Amino acid sequence: MQAAPVRATAIPSVTDALRAVESLLMSGGQRTARRNAWTSVLEDRRRARARVEAQQVLDRTYRTTGS
Repeated sequence: MQAAPVRATAIPSVTDALRAVESLLMSGGQRTARRNAWTSVLEDRRRARARVEAQQVLDRTYRTTGS
């Protein structure tokens, strides 16, 4: 008895599946707009983290100097 042949087809990731659905449902311009919006959200989050870190440094500096 011979073993069944092994298939080398990779199972698509969730990201790949979502992108496939996105390409079916949205036109190119809508996809671009959505991706640009998401990029803006990520950049806003990055800036918010930087603000929190800067405030923490200022707070530590203020406590150290006692001003």
